[in-house]
Amino acid sequence: PLDAKTAEPATLAATVILLRDGEAGLETLMLRRNSKIAFGGMSVFPGGRLDPDDWAGLAPEDEIGAARRAAVREAFEECGLRVEADSVLHYAHWTPPMVQMRRFVTWFFVARAGEGDVEIDHGEIHESTWLRPLDALRRREQGEIELAPPTLVTLVELSAHADVESALAAVAKRTPERFQTVIAQGEDGMVALWHGDAGYATSDARAPGPRHRLEMPKSGPWRYERTA
Repeated sequence: PLDAKTAEPATLAATVILLRDGEAGLETLMLRRNSKIAFGGMSVFPGGRLDPDDWAGLAPEDEIGAARRAAVREAFEECGLRVEADSVLHYAHWTPPMVQMRRFVTWFFVARAGEGDVEIDHGEIHESTWLRPLDALRRREQGEIELAPPTLVTLVELSAHADVESALAAVAKRTPERFQTVIAQGEDGMVALWHGDAGYATSDARAPGPRHRLEMPKSGPWRYERTA
């Protein structure tokens, strides 16, 4: 994938959504990144760019295979949790809007968290916490954490599941969804549009019809809307 502004390849990346069953239900591991690096200060799932070693023995076109390896590697490097590669399920694929100068085309995977304690380096990662998806979304609304749109949408989807087993079963049955983000101007701020939204093809947030979008007003909570 190419960046329209720089004509240079966008960075290929992978992230893994680690799940566990907590006392109050399904929880996912959230990491807060160093404010001086990419996605600085945001709460994210473990992940990072694909390294050359992730391609070892793979065909050049096997991006999903390299991304799966990167997801497993990053889980261990960023939080010390080992995940078996064959247990990692492909969840989604995100391509950022062309307006971003630094673009990370990212494969999202999901897996049950491995055994052991979370260990972070306090360098790239400053904090870690297990959160129920709804609690993470609530913290974002209260201004306690920052979330990128793909992370927020993922948390909304995960909030429908009560435990790890039901979440993984649902992911295993579905076709991984691909998101190509388009940014449009709304009435009170920017709007991220995705496939199925009436304004997606024309970048028109005001177009009447079905909705698949994240409204990001200048003040107030963000709102994810998707017509059934």
